[in-house]
Amino acid sequence: MRSHYCGQINESHIGQTVTLCGWADVSRNLGGVCFIDLRDHEGIVQVVAEPDNPAFADAEKVGYEYCLRVTGSVRARHSVNSKIATGAVEVLAERIEILNASASLPFYNHENPGEDIRLRYRYLDLRRPEMQKTMRKRTALVQALRRYLDAAGFQDIETPILTKATPEGARDYLVPSRVHPGEFFALPQSPQLFKQLLMMAGMDRYYQIARCFRDEDLRADRQPEFTQLDMEFAFITERDIQDFVEGMIRAIFKEVQGVDLADPFPRLTYAEAMRRYGSDKPDLRIALELVDVAELVKNSEFKVFTDWANHAEGRVAVLRVPGGAALSRKQIDDLGAYCAKYGAKGLAWLKVEDLAKGREGIASPIAKFLDDAT
Repeated sequence: MRSHYCGQINESHIGQTVTLCGWADVSRNLGGVCFIDLRDHEGIVQVVAEPDNPAFADAEKVGYEYCLRVTGSVRARHSVNSKIATGAVEVLAERIEILNASASLPFYNHENPGEDIRLRYRYLDLRRPEMQKTMRKRTALVQALRRYLDAAGFQDIETPILTKATPEGARDYLVPSRVHPGEFFALPQSPQLFKQLLMMAGMDRYYQIARCFRDEDLRADRQPEFTQLDMEFAFITERDIQDFVEGMIRAIFKEVQGVDLADPFPRLTYAEAMRRYGSDKPDLRIALELVDVAELVKNSEFKVFTDWANHAEGRVAVLRVPGGAALSRKQIDDLGAYCAKYGAKGLAWLKVEDLAKGREGIASPIAKFLDDAT
Protein backbone atom coordinates (compact mmCIF):
# COMPACT_ATOMS: atom_id res chain seq x y z
CA MET A 1 0.00 0.00 0.00
CA ARG A 2 2.91 2.39 0.55
CA SER A 3 6.32 2.99 -0.96
CA HIS A 4 7.95 4.87 1.95
CA TYR A 5 7.50 5.69 5.62
CA CYS A 6 6.48 9.26 6.47
CA GLY A 7 9.44 9.97 8.75
CA GLN A 8 12.00 8.75 6.19
CA ILE A 9 11.20 11.21 3.39
CA ASN A 10 14.17 13.54 2.81
CA GLU A 11 15.86 15.68 0.17
CA SER A 12 17.11 12.61 -1.73
CA HIS A 13 13.46 11.90 -2.66
CA ILE A 14 12.81 15.32 -4.27
CA GLY A 15 11.15 14.80 -7.66
CA GLN A 16 10.02 11.26 -6.82
CA THR A 17 6.42 10.08 -6.55
CA VAL A 18 5.76 8.39 -3.20
CA THR A 19 2.81 6.67 -1.54
CA LEU A 20 2.46 7.12 2.23
CA CYS A 21 0.07 5.69 4.82
CA GLY A 22 -0.56 7.09 8.27
CA TRP A 23 -2.69 9.28 10.50
CA ALA A 24 -3.49 12.98 10.21
CA ASP A 25 -1.64 14.51 13.13
CA VAL A 26 -2.71 18.04 12.15
CA SER A 27 -5.04 19.20 9.36
CA ARG A 28 -5.16 22.88 8.37
CA ASN A 29 -7.42 24.34 5.68
CA LEU A 30 -6.17 27.81 4.86
CA GLY A 31 -8.74 28.40 2.14
CA GLY A 32 -6.42 28.43 -0.84
CA VAL A 33 -4.41 25.39 0.27
CA CYS A 34 -4.68 22.46 2.71
CA PHE A 35 -1.80 21.28 4.90
CA ILE A 36 -1.81 17.85 6.56
CA ASP A 37 0.89 16.58 8.92
CA LEU A 38 0.86 12.85 8.15
CA ARG A 39 2.27 10.64 10.89
CA ASP A 40 3.41 7.03 11.13
CA HIS A 41 5.77 5.28 13.56
CA GLU A 42 8.84 6.75 11.80
CA GLY A 43 7.78 10.38 12.11
CA ILE A 44 5.83 13.20 10.43
CA VAL A 45 5.88 14.69 6.95
CA GLN A 46 3.92 17.65 5.64
CA VAL A 47 1.41 16.96 2.86
CA VAL A 48 0.15 19.87 0.73
CA ALA A 49 -3.06 19.84 -1.34
CA GLU A 50 -3.53 22.73 -3.75
CA PRO A 51 -6.95 23.82 -5.10
CA ASP A 52 -6.18 22.98 -8.73
CA ASN A 53 -5.55 19.34 -7.80
CA PRO A 54 -8.27 16.64 -7.43
CA ALA A 55 -6.80 15.75 -4.02
CA PHE A 56 -7.91 19.11 -2.61
CA ALA A 57 -11.56 18.07 -2.24
CA ASP A 58 -10.56 15.03 -0.17
CA ALA A 59 -8.05 17.08 1.86
CA GLU A 60 -10.87 19.41 2.95
CA LYS A 61 -12.67 16.45 4.55
CA VAL A 62 -9.67 15.29 6.62
CA GLY A 63 -9.90 15.65 10.39
CA TYR A 64 -7.70 14.81 13.35
CA GLU A 65 -6.50 11.16 13.39
CA TYR A 66 -8.08 10.28 10.05
CA CYS A 67 -6.29 7.26 8.58
CA LEU A 68 -5.01 8.19 5.10
CA ARG A 69 -3.19 6.92 2.06
CA VAL A 70 -1.49 9.73 0.16
CA THR A 71 0.21 9.64 -3.23
CA GLY A 72 2.19 12.64 -4.41
CA SER A 73 5.52 14.11 -5.47
CA VAL A 74 8.24 15.21 -3.06
CA ARG A 75 9.44 18.80 -3.31
CA ALA A 76 11.55 21.20 -1.24
CA ARG A 77 9.68 23.24 1.37
CA HIS A 78 9.64 27.01 1.07
CA SER A 79 9.99 27.40 4.85
CA VAL A 80 12.15 24.71 6.45
CA ASN A 81 10.99 23.24 9.76
CA SER A 82 14.14 22.28 11.65
CA LYS A 83 12.12 20.67 14.47
CA ILE A 84 11.35 17.53 12.45
CA ALA A 85 13.59 15.23 10.40
CA THR A 86 11.49 15.78 7.24
CA GLY A 87 11.37 19.56 7.68
CA ALA A 88 13.23 20.34 4.46
CA VAL A 89 10.67 18.65 2.18
CA GLU A 90 6.94 18.20 1.66
CA VAL A 91 4.67 15.99 -0.41
CA LEU A 92 2.46 17.67 -3.02
CA ALA A 93 -0.63 15.46 -2.96
CA GLU A 94 -2.00 14.05 -6.20
CA ARG A 95 -4.40 11.64 -4.50
CA ILE A 96 -5.69 11.39 -0.93
CA GLU A 97 -7.62 8.29 0.04
CA ILE A 98 -9.45 8.31 3.39
CA LEU A 99 -9.00 4.75 4.64
CA ASN A 100 -10.93 5.43 7.83
CA ALA A 101 -12.50 8.55 9.26
CA SER A 102 -12.19 9.34 12.95
CA ALA A 103 -14.94 10.39 15.33
CA SER A 104 -14.23 12.88 18.13
CA LEU A 105 -11.54 11.40 20.36
CA PRO A 106 -11.43 11.32 24.18
CA PHE A 107 -8.02 13.04 24.20
CA TYR A 108 -5.41 14.47 21.84
CA ASN A 109 -1.73 13.62 21.47
CA HIS A 110 -0.56 16.91 22.93
CA GLU A 111 -2.62 16.39 26.09
CA ASN A 112 -1.61 14.47 29.20
CA PRO A 113 -4.76 12.54 30.19
CA GLY A 114 -5.14 10.59 33.40
CA GLU A 115 -3.97 6.99 33.53
CA ASP A 116 -7.53 5.63 33.62
CA ILE A 117 -8.33 7.34 30.31
CA ARG A 118 -5.04 6.27 28.75
CA LEU A 119 -5.57 2.63 29.65
CA ARG A 120 -9.21 2.62 28.53
CA TYR A 121 -8.14 3.89 25.11
CA ARG A 122 -4.79 2.14 25.02
CA TYR A 123 -4.58 2.09 21.22
CA LEU A 124 -4.71 5.90 21.23
CA ASP A 125 -2.23 6.13 24.09
CA LEU A 126 0.26 3.97 22.17
CA ARG A 127 0.04 6.35 19.19
CA ARG A 128 1.56 9.17 21.24
CA PRO A 129 5.16 9.96 20.17
CA GLU A 130 6.55 9.40 23.67
CA MET A 131 4.96 5.95 23.85
CA GLN A 132 6.19 5.07 20.36
CA LYS A 133 9.69 6.14 21.40
CA THR A 134 9.53 4.06 24.57
CA MET A 135 8.42 0.91 22.75
CA ARG A 136 11.13 1.29 20.10
CA LYS A 137 13.73 1.90 22.80
CA ARG A 138 12.69 -1.34 24.51
CA THR A 139 13.08 -3.21 21.21
CA ALA A 140 16.56 -1.74 20.73
CA LEU A 141 17.48 -2.71 24.31
CA VAL A 142 16.43 -6.35 23.89
CA GLN A 143 18.25 -6.62 20.55
CA ALA A 144 21.43 -5.17 22.06
CA LEU A 145 21.26 -7.59 25.01
CA ARG A 146 20.86 -10.57 22.71
CA ARG A 147 23.79 -9.51 20.52
CA TYR A 148 26.06 -9.02 23.54
CA LEU A 149 25.13 -12.32 25.18
CA ASP A 150 25.25 -14.32 21.95
CA ALA A 151 28.75 -12.99 21.29
CA ALA A 152 29.77 -14.08 24.81
CA GLY A 153 28.73 -17.68 24.17
CA PHE A 154 25.39 -17.71 25.96
CA GLN A 155 22.55 -19.94 24.76
CA ASP A 156 19.05 -18.47 24.59
CA ILE A 157 16.88 -21.26 26.06
CA GLU A 158 13.16 -20.96 26.79
CA THR A 159 11.92 -22.50 30.02
CA PRO A 160 8.34 -23.69 30.74
CA ILE A 161 5.58 -21.30 31.77
CA LEU A 162 3.28 -23.97 33.19
CA THR A 163 5.24 -25.55 36.04
CA LYS A 164 4.98 -26.73 39.64
CA ALA A 165 4.62 -24.44 42.63
CA THR A 166 7.94 -23.53 44.27
CA PRO A 167 8.63 -21.83 47.64
CA GLU A 168 9.91 -18.44 46.49
CA GLY A 169 9.36 -14.89 47.64
CA ALA A 170 5.68 -14.49 46.73
CA ARG A 171 2.58 -16.57 46.11
CA ASP A 172 2.26 -18.39 42.80
CA TYR A 173 -0.44 -17.76 40.25
CA LEU A 174 -2.28 -21.06 39.72
CA VAL A 175 -3.80 -22.41 36.49
CA PRO A 176 -6.31 -25.29 36.81
CA SER A 177 -5.61 -28.37 34.68
CA ARG A 178 -8.51 -29.47 32.49
CA VAL A 179 -7.19 -33.00 31.97
CA HIS A 180 -6.34 -33.53 35.67
CA PRO A 181 -9.35 -32.27 37.67
CA GLY A 182 -8.36 -30.81 41.03
CA GLU A 183 -4.74 -30.34 39.94
CA PHE A 184 -3.08 -27.01 39.16
CA PHE A 185 -0.10 -25.64 37.30
CA ALA A 186 1.82 -22.69 38.73
CA LEU A 187 3.19 -19.78 36.71
CA PRO A 188 6.93 -19.24 37.37
CA GLN A 189 8.09 -16.45 39.64
CA SER A 190 11.45 -16.81 37.87
CA PRO A 191 13.22 -19.60 35.92
CA GLN A 192 15.27 -20.51 39.02
CA LEU A 193 14.83 -24.30 39.03
CA PHE A 194 15.14 -24.60 35.26
CA LYS A 195 18.37 -22.62 34.94
CA GLN A 196 19.93 -24.70 37.74
CA LEU A 197 18.87 -27.80 35.84
CA LEU A 198 20.52 -26.43 32.69
CA MET A 199 23.77 -25.76 34.53
CA MET A 200 23.84 -29.28 35.96
CA ALA A 201 23.22 -30.57 32.43
CA GLY A 202 26.43 -28.86 31.28
CA MET A 203 24.98 -26.01 29.20
CA ASP A 204 27.67 -23.70 30.71
CA ARG A 205 26.05 -20.36 29.81
CA TYR A 206 22.33 -19.69 29.57
CA TYR A 207 20.18 -16.59 29.24
CA GLN A 208 16.53 -15.80 28.70
CA ILE A 209 14.39 -12.68 28.42
CA ALA A 210 11.98 -14.32 30.83
CA ARG A 211 8.38 -13.53 31.74
CA CYS A 212 7.80 -13.80 35.50
CA PHE A 213 4.60 -13.88 37.54
CA ARG A 214 4.15 -13.12 41.24
CA ASP A 215 0.84 -13.03 43.08
CA GLU A 216 1.46 -10.22 45.54
CA ASP A 217 -0.04 -6.90 46.54
CA LEU A 218 0.85 -3.97 44.31
CA ARG A 219 3.54 -1.68 45.74
CA ALA A 220 5.85 0.92 44.29
CA ASP A 221 8.51 -1.68 43.46
CA ARG A 222 6.23 -4.69 42.82
CA GLN A 223 3.94 -5.76 40.03
CA PRO A 224 2.31 -9.11 39.26
CA GLU A 225 3.81 -9.63 35.80
CA PHE A 226 7.17 -8.45 34.48
CA THR A 227 10.10 -9.33 32.22
CA GLN A 228 13.64 -9.88 33.45
CA LEU A 229 16.97 -10.80 31.93
CA ASP A 230 17.87 -14.14 33.50
CA MET A 231 21.42 -15.53 33.22
CA GLU A 232 23.43 -18.41 34.60
CA PHE A 233 27.16 -19.17 34.28
CA ALA A 234 29.11 -22.28 35.22
CA PHE A 235 32.54 -22.41 36.93
CA ILE A 236 32.89 -18.71 37.76
CA THR A 237 33.56 -16.52 40.77
CA GLU A 238 31.59 -13.64 42.22
CA ARG A 239 34.03 -11.19 40.66
CA ASP A 240 33.58 -12.82 37.23
CA ILE A 241 29.85 -12.12 37.41
CA GLN A 242 30.39 -8.53 38.52
CA ASP A 243 32.88 -7.82 35.74
CA PHE A 244 30.72 -9.42 33.03
CA VAL A 245 27.51 -7.63 34.04
CA GLU A 246 29.36 -4.32 34.37
CA GLY A 247 30.78 -4.70 30.86
CA MET A 248 27.35 -5.61 29.51
CA ILE A 249 25.66 -2.61 31.09
CA ARG A 250 28.39 -0.30 29.83
CA ALA A 251 28.07 -1.65 26.28
CA ILE A 252 24.26 -1.50 26.28
CA PHE A 253 24.15 2.11 27.49
CA LYS A 254 26.65 3.08 24.78
CA GLU A 255 24.75 1.31 21.99
CA VAL A 256 21.18 2.17 22.97
CA GLN A 257 21.55 5.55 24.70
CA GLY A 258 24.87 6.81 23.37
CA VAL A 259 26.04 7.24 26.99
CA ASP A 260 29.58 6.45 28.14
CA LEU A 261 29.53 5.00 31.65
CA ALA A 262 32.49 4.95 34.04
CA ASP A 263 35.10 2.29 33.43
CA PRO A 264 35.31 0.67 35.91
CA PHE A 265 32.16 1.29 37.95
CA PRO A 266 32.76 2.56 41.50
CA ARG A 267 32.45 -0.33 43.96
CA LEU A 268 31.67 -0.40 47.65
CA THR A 269 31.72 -3.30 50.02
CA TYR A 270 28.60 -3.82 52.12
CA ALA A 271 30.47 -2.71 55.24
CA GLU A 272 31.72 0.48 53.59
CA ALA A 273 28.30 1.35 52.17
CA MET A 274 26.65 0.94 55.57
CA ARG A 275 29.40 2.91 57.34
CA ARG A 276 29.35 5.84 54.90
CA TYR A 277 25.68 5.96 53.91
CA GLY A 278 23.71 3.78 56.34
CA SER A 279 22.24 1.88 53.39
CA ASP A 280 23.36 -1.03 51.21
CA LYS A 281 21.91 0.73 48.14
CA PRO A 282 23.02 4.37 48.50
CA ASP A 283 22.18 6.97 45.88
CA LEU A 284 25.59 8.47 45.22
CA ARG A 285 24.02 11.48 43.50
CA ILE A 286 22.97 12.71 46.94
CA ALA A 287 25.98 14.22 48.71
CA LEU A 288 25.03 13.12 52.21
CA GLU A 289 27.66 10.96 53.89
CA LEU A 290 27.97 9.89 57.51
CA VAL A 291 31.04 11.30 59.24
CA ASP A 292 32.38 9.67 62.42
CA VAL A 293 32.89 12.16 65.28
CA ALA A 294 33.27 9.81 68.25
CA GLU A 295 36.83 11.02 68.95
CA LEU A 296 35.62 14.63 69.05
CA VAL A 297 32.77 14.10 71.51
CA LYS A 298 33.92 11.24 73.76
CA ASN A 299 34.92 13.69 76.51
CA SER A 300 32.01 16.10 76.09
CA GLU A 301 29.32 16.70 78.72
CA PHE A 302 26.56 15.46 76.42
CA LYS A 303 25.82 12.00 77.80
CA VAL A 304 23.91 10.89 74.69
CA PHE A 305 27.18 11.20 72.75
CA THR A 306 29.75 10.19 75.35
CA ASP A 307 28.08 6.88 76.25
CA TRP A 308 28.27 5.62 72.68
CA ALA A 309 31.57 7.32 71.82
CA ASN A 310 33.25 5.38 74.64
CA HIS A 311 31.46 2.09 74.00
CA ALA A 312 33.59 -0.61 72.35
CA GLU A 313 30.93 -1.23 69.69
CA GLY A 314 29.46 2.25 69.71
CA ARG A 315 29.51 4.90 67.04
CA VAL A 316 28.70 8.58 66.83
CA ALA A 317 28.22 9.89 63.29
CA VAL A 318 26.82 13.09 61.82
CA LEU A 319 25.35 14.19 58.51
CA ARG A 320 26.51 17.48 57.05
CA VAL A 321 23.53 18.90 55.15
CA PRO A 322 24.53 21.46 52.46
CA GLY A 323 22.33 24.54 52.84
CA GLY A 324 21.06 23.30 56.19
CA ALA A 325 21.57 26.72 57.76
CA ALA A 326 18.57 27.94 55.75
CA LEU A 327 16.23 25.51 57.54
CA SER A 328 13.74 27.09 59.93
CA ARG A 329 13.25 25.82 63.47
CA LYS A 330 9.87 24.37 62.45
CA GLN A 331 11.47 22.46 59.57
CA ILE A 332 14.08 21.03 61.94
CA ASP A 333 11.39 20.03 64.43
CA ASP A 334 9.50 18.32 61.61
CA LEU A 335 12.65 16.36 60.78
CA GLY A 336 12.86 15.27 64.39
CA ALA A 337 9.29 13.94 64.23
CA TYR A 338 10.15 12.15 60.98
CA CYS A 339 13.18 10.45 62.58
CA ALA A 340 11.00 9.35 65.53
CA LYS A 341 8.84 7.31 63.12
CA TYR A 342 11.85 5.08 62.52
CA GLY A 343 12.71 4.58 66.18
CA ALA A 344 15.05 7.51 66.85
CA LYS A 345 14.92 8.96 70.37
CA GLY A 346 15.35 12.45 69.00
CA LEU A 347 17.34 14.63 66.59
CA ALA A 348 20.50 16.39 67.78
CA TRP A 349 21.36 19.27 65.48
CA LEU A 350 23.81 22.10 64.98
CA LYS A 351 23.14 24.96 62.58
CA VAL A 352 26.24 26.95 61.58
CA GLU A 353 24.92 30.43 60.84
CA ASP A 354 28.26 32.29 60.85
CA LEU A 355 31.44 30.23 60.95
CA ALA A 356 33.64 33.27 61.58
CA LYS A 357 31.93 33.91 64.94
CA GLY A 358 32.86 30.51 66.32
CA ARG A 359 30.53 29.27 69.07
CA GLU A 360 28.49 32.47 68.84
CA GLY A 361 27.65 31.70 65.21
CA ILE A 362 26.16 28.30 66.03
CA ALA A 363 22.49 27.75 66.83
CA SER A 364 21.82 24.46 68.62
CA PRO A 365 20.32 23.15 71.85
CA ILE A 366 23.43 20.97 72.38
CA ALA A 367 26.11 23.59 71.65
CA LYS A 368 26.50 24.31 75.36
CA PHE A 369 27.70 20.75 75.96
CA LEU A 370 30.53 21.00 73.40
CA ASP A 371 33.84 22.74 73.93
CA ASP A 372 35.40 25.21 71.49
CA ALA A 373 37.77 22.59 70.03
CA THR A 374 34.84 20.36 69.03
